[in-house]
Amino acid sequence: MRRRFATALSSVALTLGAVAVSAAPATAAPADKPQVLSSWTQTSASSYSAWLSARNNQSAWSSYGFDWSTDYCSSSPDNPFGFPFETSCARHDFGYRNYRAQGTFEANKARLDSAFYNDLQRVCDNYSGATGASCDALAWTYYQSVRNFG
Repeated sequence: MRRRFATALSSVALTLGAVAVSAAPATAAPADKPQVLSSWTQTSASSYSAWLSARNNQSAWSSYGFDWSTDYCSSSPDNPFGFPFETSCARHDFGYRNYRAQGTFEANKARLDSAFYNDLQRVCDNYSGATGASCDALAWTYYQSVRNFG
């Protein structure tokens, strides 16, 4: 009787082990996902360009499971007074959403906000004079908003 019980118990344990293994995700995100995310969320223009290239070819990065969704500049205008802030806001959303999903948002928030401000400043670099000054002022306002309320 004990032998049958032990055999049955072993069978159940093996079956449960097999179920647990088969229940694991078929494709886990690549191990370098945190490094890729970090490389796309730095303050530099090259980081922005790398992210933009990936955004334009999201299917190549599908195995990473990144969240590419965006509401752009949330409740603020995406292109205030004609200044194209929309893509900068999209990258900021990308950083916020993906670091939250990774559980490391608080450790990265300040850098994400700084990268956002740098992106906005690069937009404003395309303007000069009073128009450039207006753009810079708006960029500062957007940055302060995300820094304090984001």
